[in-house]
Amino acid sequence: MRAALLLLLLQLLFPLTSAAASPQSVTGTVVEVRDGDTIEVDVGTGTVAVRLHGVDCPESGQPYGQQAARYTTRHTLGRRITVEVTDRDRYGRLVGIVWLPDGGSLNEALVAAGLAWWYRTYAPDDATLRRAEQQARDAQRGLWSRPGAVPPWEWRRGSRGDGALYSGSTSARKGIPCSRASFMVRSAFDSATSLV
Repeated sequence: MRAALLLLLLQLLFPLTSAAASPQSVTGTVVEVRDGDTIEVDVGTGTVAVRLHGVDCPESGQPYGQQAARYTTRHTLGRRITVEVTDRDRYGRLVGIVWLPDGGSLNEALVAAGLAWWYRTYAPDDATLRRAEQQARDAQRGLWSRPGAVPPWEWRRGSRGDGALYSGSTSARKGIPCSRASFMVRSAFDSATSLV
């Protein structure tokens, strides 16, 4: 009896980590886009933060970071979406696949558009994301149109001072870590020259 009560209590406290649990989903309206891969969803009883499963968009200071955020905003803000919850991260955010009103996956769409990396560490067996990334690479869409695109997980390490922020910069090619400021200047220069 005690074991059954303990199991029930654990399932109530940690429903998203149970291997036997069926996939859960939440439906709501997107009220904020934090960046390309993180949104806030009003689920009726409050808002929840949602991190997209299996993808990592460039950070806002990286090339294509702003484009990824605009893409997510255009396809989700003010719209009713469904999140197929896969996990909860260390920040308490729900992690999942975001299903758009048209039935498509935002996760896959971002990768296919060249606005996100397939995050192999967290979705190693996801054949859909693997295929979407390969097709974007082959077509040189979005971030794949630039040589030396730096994955966000490496960029985040570099922004704390332990690595190059942009592999295309002179400092990075010489093995000298770039400062965030010099990266931002380089990024602004690259953006400006791409418009000419």
